[in-house]
Amino acid sequence: MTNTTLIAALVAISAGLVAQASQAKPGDGARNMPTFEKLDINGDGALTQSEMSAHRAARFASMDSDGDGKLSAGELAAHRTAHLQDKLARRSARMIKRLDTDGDGVLTVEELAGLRKGRNMFERVDADGNGMISAEEFEATRTKIKSRMKRNDKRPDGAGEEG
Repeated sequence: MTNTTLIAALVAISAGLVAQASQAKPGDGARNMPTFEKLDINGDGALTQSEMSAHRAARFASMDSDGDGKLSAGELAAHRTAHLQDKLARRSARMIKRLDTDGDGVLTVEELAGLRKGRNMFERVDADGNGMISAEEFEATRTKIKSRMKRNDKRPDGAGEEG
């Protein structure tokens, strides 16, 4: 294979992956990981270094909105924001499906009252069980929640997140 043919093949593979990346939907594969079939551009049942390189290049290109070959903080933030919006939309849809008792596709105050966290939150915060939440109990709960959120933010796999 000549260099020209190899370069043309890589450009074609990259273009195909860019098109796939632009059409990719969250949840394709594990944690947005592409399926084997999407990576196996030539369909031969094996992944080559050039197919993996083409995938990386396409993923980069999908984030590089101004096409300058560099990722700015804004471009990275936009990519991350889009990912989080998709994730929140999926979580919200699951929540509605779980709690929507009348099947109208929206949640009422009464349906939200069925949310496990809301039902017992007062009792969990009222550590001494006296029927009132003191400033100390409130702050202790805030500290605990902030700690849990920081811990989840540091986990690369997102484990520990509920949804």
